[in-house]
Parts: sequence; C-alpha cells; structure tokens
Amino acid sequence: MRIGITCYPSHGGSGVVATELGKLLAERGHHIHFITYDMPFRLGNFHQNIWYHGVEANRYAVFKYPPYDLSLASRMAQVAKTYQLDLLHVHYAVPHAVAAVLAKQMVGDHLKVVTTLHGTDISVLGEDESLRDIICFGINQSDMVTAVSDSLVQLTEEKLAVNKEIKRIYNFVDRRVFYPRNVSRLREKYLQADEKILLHISNFRPVKRLEDVVAIFDRVQKEVPARLMLVGEGPEMTKVVSLAEKLNLTSKIIFLGKQDEVAQLISLADLLLLPSEKESFGLVALEAMACGVPTVGSNAGGIPEVVEHGKTGFLADVGDVEAMANYAIELLQNESLYHDFSQKGLERVEEKFCGQKIAAEYEELYQQVMDS
Repeated sequence: MRIGITCYPSHGGSGVVATELGKLLAERGHHIHFITYDMPFRLGNFHQNIWYHGVEANRYAVFKYPPYDLSLASRMAQVAKTYQLDLLHVHYAVPHAVAAVLAKQMVGDHLKVVTTLHGTDISVLGEDESLRDIICFGINQSDMVTAVSDSLVQLTEEKLAVNKEIKRIYNFVDRRVFYPRNVSRLREKYLQADEKILLHISNFRPVKRLEDVVAIFDRVQKEVPARLMLVGEGPEMTKVVSLAEKLNLTSKIIFLGKQDEVAQLISLADLLLLPSEKESFGLVALEAMACGVPTVGSNAGGIPEVVEHGKTGFLADVGDVEAMANYAIELLQNESLYHDFSQKGLERVEEKFCGQKIAAEYEELYQQVMDS
C-alpha cells in the first residue's frame, strides 16, 4: 500500500506513535510518505520505503496568520497525485483530519482518509465551542476513525455529536527499542548503591500534576533512599523548582530536560510516576512496562487499560498522593513483589502492545477501508 501519514512532528505521544507506526509499516513493505511541517523527531536516519514531504504555509502579506491548514491540504493532494497514494492516515483531528478531507475532495474518492484520535484533540480542543463543529466534521467525513483507548472512544462519543463508528486500536512499543537494559554503569553516575530512582517523563503541563510527582517523591524518600529523575520541560517547571526548594529536595532531583531517546533512561529507573489528571492512553507507562519498570500513578483515562492495578503497577485516584507514595514504598521495599510486577508487565506488553501486532491491526483496517 501507498500511505500518507500526517502528525505533529515535535515531542508528544501522537507524533511518536505515528512515526513509529510508519517505520514498522515501511519494514513490512508499504510505501510511507510523511507529510508535515517538519521532519518527525523519531524518524531519524534514512529508512527504505519512507519519504518526507515538507509543508510550508504561505506568508502572503494579506494573511494575518499563515494558513497552514490550507497549505497542508494542498500538499496532501499534491503528494497523493504524484505518488498515487491509497490513503491518508492522519493523527489528531485538527487540522489534520479536516485537511485530509479537503485533499480527498481535490483528488477523488479513491483516496481514503483514516483519522486517529489521541486525546487532547478531544479532551481539550473539543471543549472549545469555536472548534467543536470542525472537529466533528473532520471525524464524520473520515472513512475510518480510530482512538488509542476505550476511554477515549467513550469520551469522544460523550462530548461530540459524531455519527462515525470509532474503532479502538491501542498504542504500542517497538520491543527492539524498549526492553530491560543493563545500565549498571549509568546508575553509578547518578546515585549511590542503595538508592532507587523514581522517574517522571512528560511535557510538564498542569494536567500532568508535577507538584504531585514531587509530593509523592518527598514521602517516598523519607522511607527509602531515593532520587527523582525528571525528563521534559514545560510551563510547570517553575512550580516544580519552587516546591523542591521548599521541601529541601533540590539535591535529590535530577533535571534532564527534553530527551529524544528515553529507553535507556527508563531502564535506569526503578519506578515510573504518572499521577496525571487526564491521560488518553499513557504511552510512557507502556514504554516503562516494556523496560521492566512498574508504574505508580492515577487511574485517569486510559491508564488502567495499560497498567493493571495490583499486577503490573499500582493506581489511585487523581490527587491521592498519600496512596501513591505508599504503593511506591511497598514496591521498592518488597523485592519479590517488584520482580513479579516487572515480569508480568513484560508479558503484558508482548501479549497486547507489541508493535508488530498493532501494525497488523492497522494493515487490516486499511484494507477494510480500501475495499469499502
């Protein structure tokens, strides 16, 4: 198949999943064309069967804002005609789904549109009255719509008046990248022999509840020698630094900023903390599980579909930092329980979230769309 993929190419779960899916599909013999404003950061070096097509919005003086959505639609149509694409798979409802529908109208009905919803396009943008109708339009006019969790399917149906069936296809990990690594030498760089590492990775937005992360760590480090490793940057960084200073934890927190390659850092950790207020899936929890690292976090959104409470991690209500801290302490102090959680997590990844399995699900979906 000849497939166009459009996503947000910068840091973020939707871009990661879209890029990794494209790479897997290319390995399986499909021709993949990324159409977006920048090279996806996970794309890396040359890949056979993968093309990249940049999009640049016209900056004509009469435009107050460059019309990226129209430029994207035009570029999609151009690439579809030139390379005879079978379908466009767009990740995120706006503007990608709408642009893809417009491109289809320019090219013809033989070009199919598959839209994957990732979360904030529904939970955040769907709350905006000025965008709700256009989001519904993009979804309803797509030939097929998927969402990354059952929770997100339900949220979309509750929030938006869509008449399109939404199929759940989970996110995934490439087991060749995310697996338990030997990082003993790297651990020596960051901590003492008896210390544990608690890890948090995010874009540091309020919804990630970074202050809860610090509060959980504060309770844990009073019972277990530990350090907190923070990967990412964002608007909550100032609050994190202030709270760390207030609790005298600055010397125990390792700030690593944004990191493109996180598999080795995850293997370095003993626990992942994910106390999010909203989480459509929880990709970082899946990546941690694939590295043998249990998650302690909230039961928000799609997280319980990834982390099995009491089997591969522990979950508590949003904001219940006391319970999360107690769960973390229990896991860190019980070596047998920790090993059991780690092993069951690895088995769960292989069973439900393996990249090849999910790529095959998308292939089947594409074929259904093309045959319809």
